Amino acid sequence: MSNSIVLTRIDDRLIHGQVMTSWLNYTSATKIMVVDDRSAQDPFLKTVLKNAVPKNVGLGVFTAEKAANRLIKGFPESDRVIILVKYPATICKMMKLGVKFDKVNIGGMGAAKNREKFYKNISASEEEKEMLKTMIDAGTKVEIQIIAEDAAVDVSKLL
Repeated sequence: MSNSIVLTRIDDRLIHGQVMTSWLNYTSATKIMVVDDRSAQDPFLKTVLKNAVPKNVGLGVFTAEKAANRLIKGFPESDRVIILVKYPATICKMMKLGVKFDKVNIGGMGAAKNREKFYKNISASEEEKEMLKTMIDAGTKVEIQIIAEDAAVDVSKLL
């Protein structure tokens, strides 16, 4: 993974206050890459996401396949990119397409049908836990860290 990637985050809310304040400041990101097949196909959602980002930060909304191609191609070293996805499945899909992730941050996986709480406000289904294990087995460090100021929690110790 390129040094240009400053954060890869699973957060089912995508862009919201924690991302905009804590993580943008902490990473000094210049671009945000939202990877979500549904959002990429919805012009209204894309507009909402673009309006939620400061004007000095670039934003692209991609399908997993297009994002994987873009990540494999790489970014200029001057770019500082945050990758945001809603679900662990999106990371796994990009990994199957050849993308290597050094580290994945979990910031928001809320309660839902088939999900059970496994750390504070973070919930996951059995299938999602298996996906997190797959990431870890592939050499990706997976951590829970809601805001940059929080201590990171190693997910491999929770599964």
